[in-house]
Amino acid sequence: MRVLFIAQEITPYLPDTEMSVICRKLPQGIQEQGKEIRTFMPRFGCINERRNQLHEVIRLSGMNLIISGTDHPLIIKVASIQSARMQVYFIDNEDYFNRKHIVFDDEGGLLPDNDERAIFFARGVLETVRKLRWVPNIVHCHGWFTGLVPLYVKKAFREDPLFFKSKVVFSFYEEAFDGMFSPDFKSKSLIDGVTRKDVALLTDANYVSFAKLAVNHSDGFVLVGDRVDTKVKEYIQSSKKPSIQHNPDSYVADYGAFYDKLLK
Repeated sequence: MRVLFIAQEITPYLPDTEMSVICRKLPQGIQEQGKEIRTFMPRFGCINERRNQLHEVIRLSGMNLIISGTDHPLIIKVASIQSARMQVYFIDNEDYFNRKHIVFDDEGGLLPDNDERAIFFARGVLETVRKLRWVPNIVHCHGWFTGLVPLYVKKAFREDPLFFKSKVVFSFYEEAFDGMFSPDFKSKSLIDGVTRKDVALLTDANYVSFAKLAVNHSDGFVLVGDRVDTKVKEYIQSSKKPSIQHNPDSYVADYGAFYDKLLK
């Protein structure tokens, strides 16, 4: 089995949170089960490249992604967590990630270009996996910033032999926020294979509508914590798709079994 982990945050590159710790330990644990893994996250500007020994992967970099009619160079970097014998790939771009903020400003508001950053990240990961010619059986997304990945896997990449059999798992955390994304989010997110109907939920895009979009195109869910947004939980229940509750004492084994179930 091959599992692609796409994470909003991973420790030690970002501070310890429930998500960053899970996204550090889970890939290692799944790899120790004998599965093959790849792990991706954004190269946010607060990540110290020198201390964490990030370096560019020239053979994977150099592609341009067009968003709102503008070319944005895709830069791929990599670092190793030696104790876990795993690598982490970083999606980078000077326009989107060369700043100290992660996804919120100093007042706790959404950064105005978070929509384009999320688009760039999702597309960047999938294009890089395509360049690697690596076929994931499971694509496991962590955090709202990865919310476009399920849509693109199931629509834009659905005929790609690397992805057409992939099952998408989405982990929802206690990370709901107030505020709206750009009014142009829906039109910006359109790429070949994605229709306006597919992204209708982004007409007035906030956390809940973005989460619902991820639910629509995922195959299974993990609920992490007791305070996952109520509307999102209800929407997951109404989808009739399988879900599990995160158990901090057994989650590596639980997730591995969940992957197996989805692939049967």
